Amino acid sequence: MTSWITICDTCKREDWDAATQTRSHGEDLAALIERAAEGRTDIRTRRVSCLMGCGHGCNVAIQGAGKLAYTLGNFLPDAEAAVAIVDYAALHAESATGQVPYKQWPQGVKGHFVTRHPPLPTDSET
Repeated sequence: MTSWITICDTCKREDWDAATQTRSHGEDLAALIERAAEGRTDIRTRRVSCLMGCGHGCNVAIQGAGKLAYTLGNFLPDAEAAVAIVDYAALHAESATGQVPYKQWPQGVKGHFVTRHPPLPTDSET
């Protein structure tokens, strides 16, 4: 099954400086995640302008149909973070419920979880 990585491309960490930086940290992280996810059939990426987690920039959401969804933040916009996010999303895609046992989490996502959301109810549950 496919999992989505939704990336906030407007995130700016506290050290962002308009005088020296032309791109947001979110744009930088999005490009790195997209590159790390290239060629994968189990992961899709998309950019959004603002996940409203400004106190936790850089933010991403990991989502899949009928599965638990997660928001993660406080990443540095670097290749190591991007690979960890993609690796976690792959584990999320493999999971029937979206829940991934802690012992399987890539080191790079530990300490970055902000929220967990239950899946939306199906039509038969409403």
